[in-house]
Amino acid sequence: MIRRVLEPVILVSLGAVWGWTQDAATWTYAGALLGAVAWGVFDAVRAARLLAWLNKPDASRAPRLSGVWNEIIERTRKLVKKLEKKASNSDARLDDFLSAIQASPNGVVLLDADWKIEWANLTAASHLGFDPQRDQGQYVRNMVRAPAFSAYLAEADFSHEIDIDGPGPRPSQPTRISLQIHPYGKKRKLMITRDVTALQLAETMRRDFVANVSHEIRTPLTVLSGFVETMQSLPLEEADRTRYLGLMAQQAQRMQTLVSDLLTLSRLEGSPAPGAGEWIAARELLEHVLQEARGLSAVIAEPPHDIAADADEEIWISGAKTELLSAMSNLMSNAVRYTPPGRKISAGWTHREDGSAEFHVRDTGPGIAAEHIPRLTERFYRVDRSRSRETGGTGLGLAIVKHVVQRHGGQLDVTSELGKGSTFMLVLPASRVRARSRR
Repeated sequence: MIRRVLEPVILVSLGAVWGWTQDAATWTYAGALLGAVAWGVFDAVRAARLLAWLNKPDASRAPRLSGVWNEIIERTRKLVKKLEKKASNSDARLDDFLSAIQASPNGVVLLDADWKIEWANLTAASHLGFDPQRDQGQYVRNMVRAPAFSAYLAEADFSHEIDIDGPGPRPSQPTRISLQIHPYGKKRKLMITRDVTALQLAETMRRDFVANVSHEIRTPLTVLSGFVETMQSLPLEEADRTRYLGLMAQQAQRMQTLVSDLLTLSRLEGSPAPGAGEWIAARELLEHVLQEARGLSAVIAEPPHDIAADADEEIWISGAKTELLSAMSNLMSNAVRYTPPGRKISAGWTHREDGSAEFHVRDTGPGIAAEHIPRLTERFYRVDRSRSRETGGTGLGLAIVKHVVQRHGGQLDVTSELGKGSTFMLVLPASRVRARSRR
């Protein structure tokens, strides 16, 4: 660099000196010219240093020069610092933007013009089953091999989204992923993915729920319609008329109970969780549900069940009294309905060592097989459908219990052994329990 700058200055200066000395010019001019050459060389060196620095400008390592060259360096250094700061700010904004996309619940994949993966957040990688670092630069069609996705790319109509199977916890339980491609820029693409497994499951549950409600209501309505038609078309004796009216009242009560349970579930799902302001004596709740259970047993069992209270402790429970009574009554009602007449049923409260409280109901019924226990709180799920309908059950009792206990921050535990009976435990957290000594 320095040689390229100095060579023309030196050659021109030497030629001029030689010419002047040959025509006998004064040495004064030669000395002046040599001084000018020296200054030119010095200035050229500084220019060369400036050019070398400009090739790789570093504001913190600028050369020290004087005169106009120093002014050029200072202005250049300020410009370089400004550009560096601007680049740093741009990098910071880009990092913030990528961090925001990384935290998005939706998957984001950036594709280049050749359909290669440029960048993907962890959510998209989880949805589609690839590694965002290792698989960068791979063709997206090689990473997502679902037939529906291949057809989507071949069709090239990206105005709608499609659903494909994603990687699930087990091959038999894949997740459902919704994705859509949005073209942008110069033949680039943005692919958005969403996990819609829960939405599809909720939709399936909604359809099943509507179907079950329709079925549960249609059965008593059919019975009622049949009896009404019979009473309208046939002359009946008083005894037959009384019997038919009794059966009709029974079916009407069944529908009324079903509607009441549905309204209870709707209210529990749509209202805020109860606060911790109201404290209720656990013994008061227990006596109430025991009295109800004895009344139900007297009506549907002969001989009635042996219903007793376990030795319970003096504790107070915080929550919604009506909801707690509803949950406890459902557990007691189930025990009465499914335990053979004359057998023992017990219930009580226990203050656990960790501070939580447990309301338990123990029966001596037929028990429940292990495969049924995880599904007991599903709406309209019955272990024995015929037995439940015979005793007036709606299939919603344990679903109500589950919602109540969850709204109070607790859980429902079930243990059972075939032929020996079952124990249902409604467990409330320590924050909703208070012993008598602390009242």
